[in-house]
Amino acid sequence: MSTMLAVDLGAESGRVSLGHFDGDELRLEDVRRFANVPVNVHGRLHWNTLSLFSEVRHSLADAAQRTAGQVESLAVDGWGIDFALVDRAGRSLSGPVHYRDSRTAGLTASATEVIDSYSLFQRTGSRPLPIDTLHQLFAMALGGDPALSASHRLLFVPDLFRYWLSGEQACEYTMATTSQCFDIRRQRWDHELVELFGIPSTILRDIVQPGTSVGSLTRQIADDTGLSNTQVIAPAAHDTASAVVAIPFEKDSEGAAFISCGTWAIVGVERTSPVVSKGAFDAGLSNEGGAFGTVQFLRNVMGLWLLQECRRTWVEQGADWSYQELVTMAATTRLHQRFLDTDADEFLRPGAMPDRVRAYCARTGQNPPGSPDEVVGCILESLAMRFRATLDDIELLTGNPISTVHLVGGGARNALLCQWTANATGRRVLAGPVEAATIGNLLVQAVAMGHIGSLAQARQVARNSTSTISYEPRDPQEWQHAYARYRTLTAA
Repeated sequence: MSTMLAVDLGAESGRVSLGHFDGDELRLEDVRRFANVPVNVHGRLHWNTLSLFSEVRHSLADAAQRTAGQVESLAVDGWGIDFALVDRAGRSLSGPVHYRDSRTAGLTASATEVIDSYSLFQRTGSRPLPIDTLHQLFAMALGGDPALSASHRLLFVPDLFRYWLSGEQACEYTMATTSQCFDIRRQRWDHELVELFGIPSTILRDIVQPGTSVGSLTRQIADDTGLSNTQVIAPAAHDTASAVVAIPFEKDSEGAAFISCGTWAIVGVERTSPVVSKGAFDAGLSNEGGAFGTVQFLRNVMGLWLLQECRRTWVEQGADWSYQELVTMAATTRLHQRFLDTDADEFLRPGAMPDRVRAYCARTGQNPPGSPDEVVGCILESLAMRFRATLDDIELLTGNPISTVHLVGGGARNALLCQWTANATGRRVLAGPVEAATIGNLLVQAVAMGHIGSLAQARQVARNSTSTISYEPRDPQEWQHAYARYRTLTAA
């Protein structure tokens, strides 16, 4: 029996889990869960990485007590884009700023003066977004931020945690591909590109592949936690890439798509090469690196962020409904009454989301939702429609029919969203595993430690260890008519 540990950092919460692998099945054991609450300081929205790291250290100590210190390896995955800057001594110069911070607002026009969006897409394979790493660094360059000129290295959030745990500094490959600073075809940093934006290319240094052992825990961490012989592994550190590793595709990934649904909903297919055509650019699709030579052709959809922000607003107003209560309320609302473009700019930043939903509906000539159940129903149905639009685009651009959709992550718990996704897309939805990112993290560790030989074998372990819930499409004509109206209202 091999015991490994996964740290999965999400935009809303973190989780630390033990994985016990007997050669055929992987069993998860929760160690600790904790909230991830950003902090606004002088108008700048920061991730509280020191608090998160404290939670991780306590979790490692808890894991050591449960296992008598016998944890073979550990790895950290997390969200993409955001980064820290460190100096030559490894000291932090600039901690991770939240991608929803306002410092990049309105920066797209300035960026297109440096290079047009299509040329940028052809180099990086990614749709330019104002929240991406390149735009954040550009904002620092334009503002004359001294941390940028003094920096020795950029580390993404999982890379930063891996450095704090092991003392080794390196960027992991799947994280690098989220940055808009990576040449997707030549498979290296695009130093020439970042220099065009006034960004010192020297901060983009070593890249390691998923499944690389970077060494052991530092002496201090080992002594403090009781984990003395634990290897630190770079997994597929982008949480989406980890989640895709754990998808129990029935026949490799042929004829299947995935939706990794949490704060963001990443809708895509797994490929062996990127798609950088004009059609892909016009459709707003991107390419990101996956584990073991794979590429994910995808769209980043706003996801459950809208629901999370609505709930936060209602809690502040004294209505502490759980997510399950909100979904149950939404199940009783009338369908197809109003639709949102869930990726519209007005939904990107934190704020009073219920009011923004109502304002969007009013602006587009629709009857705004009144009660919270109508707001939630509108969000969930609009997400399902956005999933349909994305899958149709991917199918058209790749020429490969999609018959099955694997919906993983926290959204897999939402039976209403899963059923509405099946209805809207006209495709079978297989929901689960919920903890796909954690499972994928552990599976890559198992490959690194020699317990599993390939991605195909890892997915067989995922099939052995997890179960899915199947949702078949219902009321196809009704949903097709509703989708046509959605397309008209949102110009999707």
